[in-house]
Order: sequence, then structure tokens, then C-alpha cells
Amino acid sequence: MSLIGSGRGPIPRGATRRRQPPRRRPGGFDRWLDRAVDIAVITALLVGGVALALHLWLS
Repeated sequence: MSLIGSGRGPIPRGATRRRQPPRRRPGGFDRWLDRAVDIAVITALLVGGVALALHLWLS
């Protein structure tokens, strides 16, 4: 048996199989936090734009 070119990762050794750690699903809290930051930034830009327009219009 040749070890060259297998490309499948390390060869398992021993009698017991090790469980892979559970992977987190993408999304969840991170997706919710990204959405909240997007809304906060868009709101800040809108408020700043309105304030600038009112300042230039009333001056």
C-alpha cells in the first residue's frame, strides 16, 4: 500500500474512531447581528442626510 498521492488526509490509526466536533451552522446569531448593524448604519446615514439637507436649506 502506497502512502503517496492518497490525498484523503491522515490515515486513521488505532481501533477507536474519533467523532468529528459538531460544526456550527452558518447564520443564526451572526446573521441577526449583521442585519441589526445594517439597519443601524442605514438609519444613521438617513438621519445625517436629512440633517445636512435641513441645515443647508435653512441657512
